[in-house]
Amino acid sequence: MNKSKGGNKLQTLKRIITLVGSKYWLHLIIVLICIIVSSFATVYGTSFNAKLIDEIIPILIDEFNETQVLNTKYLLLEFLPVLISYVIAIISLLVQGRLMVVICQGTLKNLRDQMFAHMQSLPISYFDRHTHGEIMSHYTNDTDTLRQMISEALPNLFKSLITMVMIAIFMFITNWILALIIIVTVFLMSFVTKFLAGRSGKYFVKQQMAIGILNGFVEEMLEGQKVVKVFNHEEAAKSDFDKVNESLCKEATNANTYANILMPIMNNLGYVSYAITLMFGAFLAVNKVLSFGVGKLVSYLGYNKMFCQQVSQISNQFNSIIMALAGAERIFNLLDEQSEYDEGYVTLVNAKYDENGNLTESSKRTGIWAWKHPHSDGSLTYTLLRGDVRFYDVDFGYYEDKIVLHNVSLFAKPGQKIAFVGATGAGKTTITNLINRFYDIQDGKIRFDDININKIKKSDLRRALGMVLQDTNLFTGTIMENIRYGKLDATDEEVIAAAKLANADQFIRHLPNGYNTLLTDNGAQLSQGQRQLLSIARAAISNPPVLILDEATSSIDTRTESLVTDGMDNLMEGRTVFVIAHRLSTVKNSKAIMVLELGRIIERGSHDELIEQKGKYYHLYTGTFELE
Repeated sequence: MNKSKGGNKLQTLKRIITLVGSKYWLHLIIVLICIIVSSFATVYGTSFNAKLIDEIIPILIDEFNETQVLNTKYLLLEFLPVLISYVIAIISLLVQGRLMVVICQGTLKNLRDQMFAHMQSLPISYFDRHTHGEIMSHYTNDTDTLRQMISEALPNLFKSLITMVMIAIFMFITNWILALIIIVTVFLMSFVTKFLAGRSGKYFVKQQMAIGILNGFVEEMLEGQKVVKVFNHEEAAKSDFDKVNESLCKEATNANTYANILMPIMNNLGYVSYAITLMFGAFLAVNKVLSFGVGKLVSYLGYNKMFCQQVSQISNQFNSIIMALAGAERIFNLLDEQSEYDEGYVTLVNAKYDENGNLTESSKRTGIWAWKHPHSDGSLTYTLLRGDVRFYDVDFGYYEDKIVLHNVSLFAKPGQKIAFVGATGAGKTTITNLINRFYDIQDGKIRFDDININKIKKSDLRRALGMVLQDTNLFTGTIMENIRYGKLDATDEEVIAAAKLANADQFIRHLPNGYNTLLTDNGAQLSQGQRQLLSIARAAISNPPVLILDEATSSIDTRTESLVTDGMDNLMEGRTVFVIAHRLSTVKNSKAIMVLELGRIIERGSHDELIEQKGKYYHLYTGTFELE
C-alpha cells in the first residue's frame, strides 16, 4: 500500500515537471544555470577563508612590519575574484527570480485553463457527486500549494542539492578525514527526514481533502443563508460547521506536528556535527595533519555549517512539496475524470433547398436546419429538423441497480405540446434530462426526427433544444448579455424582441439602466419572477424547435403568469414543447398529458379525456389529491 502511495506521489511529481517543462524548458535551463552559478559563488567565497588566513594575512602582516604600510592594492587584487563571483551570483539570483515568476504564473494559468476547459466537458453526474465548494478548492487552495512548490520549494530544493554537491567536493579536497564525519551526519539526517516526512505526508493529503469539504460546507451555507435564518437553524449550522472545522483542525495538526519538529531536529543535528568537526579539526590543525592549518579549519567549519543548512533546507522543502503533491493529485484527479462520452456523428447544419427541392448544406444562416447524417458507404443524407421526439420502452436509473423510469413510451410530433404531471420524484424532470442526454438510458431508444439520439453529437442535439428551468441562473453581466446567452451573435434588436415575447421588456425598461443594468450574484437585485422572465427570454432568443419548460412558471405570481401566458404561447407556436408543471391550469391546452407515478406513465390523454376517465389526473385537478 505504501509503495502504491509513493508511486502515486512520484507519478504526480513527474506530471508536474512535464507540465512545467513542456512550455518553459528553455526558461528552466537558464534557471538551472543561474542556480549553479550562484551556488558556486557561495561555496567559492567560503573557500577563500583558508587562503585569506593562511596566506594573505601573513603576507600583509610581514609587509606591514617592514614598511609600516598596508598593501591595499595586493589585498584588493586578491579579493577581486570573490567580489566578481558575488556580483555574478546576485545577477543570477535576479534572473532566476524573474524567470521563476514567469514559469510559475504561466504554468498555473495553463493549468487553470486546462481544469476549466476539462470541467466544461464533464458530465452532469460529476457535479452531482461533488459540491461546488469542493470543486472551487481545486482552483484556490490546491493551485496555491502548487504555486508554492513551483516558485519556492523546487528551486530551493535543486539549489540545495547542487550546493551540497559543490560543498562536498570542496570538503573532500580540503580534508577527506573530516568529510567522513559529514557523510555520517547526512545519513542520520536523511533517516530522520524520511521518517518524519513520511508521517506528515499522509496527513497533508487528508488536510487538503478536509479543506475541500470545509469550502463545500461554507459555500452551501452561504447559498442557503435565508433558509438557515427562516428555520432558526443558526445553532445547528454552527454545530455542523464545528464538526467539519474540527476535522480540518485535526488533520492539519497531525500534519504540522511532524512538519514543525523537523527543522529543530535538523538544526540541532547540524550543531552536533559542527561541534564534532570543530573538535577533530582543531586536533588536525594543531598537529598539522595533511597540511591542515587554521585557515582550512575555518573554511571547513563554514562548509560544515553550509552543508547542514542545505540538508535542513531540503527537509523543510519536503513539507511544501508533500502538501503541493496532495493538492496536485486532487487537481490531476479532476483532469483525469472521464469526459462526457459522445459517440455521435450526426451533426446539425444550416440547410437550403436546391433547384430539385432537395435539402443541401449551406454555408450561410438560412433559418432552415437539417441533420447531416454520414453513412458507412460514404454517402450523406440530410433530414429536416422538425422536432419529432419519441421514446420507445425506455428504462433508466441514475444508478444501475436503482431504476427510476420503467418502460416509458411516448411521442411528441412537431408542434405538439406534451405535459408531464405527477408527484415530486415521479420522474418528470428525469425524462427531460434524457432528451438532451444529460444522462444515457439503460434500455430502450429515444429518437429525434427518427434518428437515435445516441448517433447525434451531444452539442448539436442540445443546440436543437431550449430549456427554461425552475432554478434560474443569471451570470454577472448586463441584462442584454444574459438574454444574449441563448444566442451569442444576436443583435440588440433581437434581444429586445425576445424580451418582449416573454413580456420582460416592460420591467427591464423601468430599471435604472434598462437593458444595460448590471446583474450580480445571480441577479439578486431582481425578484424571482423577473429572473424567470429573463430565463424565458433567453430561451426565446435561441429559437429552438424543441422547448422544455421545467416548472418554468412556478416562481411567478398569478398576475405575472397571466402576462407571460401570451408570450409563452407565441414562444411555443410551431415548436415541440415538453412542459412540467404543478399548476395543472397551465397544461390544460396540451395536446397530451402524461401522468407519472413512481417512474411509470399511468395515464395519458388530453385534459378532457383524462377528466372523463376520472382517474389520478381527475383527482389531482379537482383537488381530491394534491401534488406533493
